[in-house]
Amino acid sequence: MTDQNTLQLFTRLLRGILFDDSVELTMDTRREDVSNWDSFNYINFIVAVETELGVKFKVADIEAFQNVGEIVGRTREMLS
Repeated sequence: MTDQNTLQLFTRLLRGILFDDSVELTMDTRREDVSNWDSFNYINFIVAVETELGVKFKVADIEAFQNVGEIVGRTREMLS
């Protein structure tokens, strides 16, 4: 899976969680850049990613991610 494919998947998942088809994630997107992407929806997003891709993030990773690109990168590492 390419980073672009992962980014598209993440966008689709977050759109579903937020019920907002206007969400467009980039590698630089931060949670505060997206309306309603609060801490509760962040956890829902992480769980959705883990379920969809069969990965499991460490709590330290979840707390440390600064932007979507870091989540994409960690996902790539786990899938390779």
